[in-house]
Amino acid sequence: MAFLSSFDICASGLSAQRLRMDIAAENISNIDTTRTEAGGAYRRKDVVFESYGSKSFREVMREASEGKGIRSRGAGVRVAGIVEDDREMKMVYNPGHPDADESGFVEMPNVDLLKETVDSMSATRSYDANVTALNAMKLMAQKALEIGK
Repeated sequence: MAFLSSFDICASGLSAQRLRMDIAAENISNIDTTRTEAGGAYRRKDVVFESYGSKSFREVMREASEGKGIRSRGAGVRVAGIVEDDREMKMVYNPGHPDADESGFVEMPNVDLLKETVDSMSATRSYDANVTALNAMKLMAQKALEIGK
């Protein structure tokens, strides 16, 4: 049933945006981390999304004209991966730091607080949009059930 697939689509969006928010929080919490298990300063992480199961407008119209109805079961968004940002690390002069090199410079993470804040806000807005769509579909389902009364 195409109606129920809308719930799946929203659920995949909610899950993806929650992970995006988690990664932004991880980046912010490691903004001053100069040592990691891999060695060196923390590298900023980013989430890569990909859509799946979606159809073009032309495909949907062709199926509708052939009387097949709209079948979009299994559509949504998923996380393709979490990648490390390859931008240069920041070099900060701090000769008293335990991780300073011979010149007194410390390699700091390539995390930008402003960018992480904007990413967090964007993820929150996307999450809210998915919740709004989910609530609208729930209301439609309730109204449809009232027809039989």
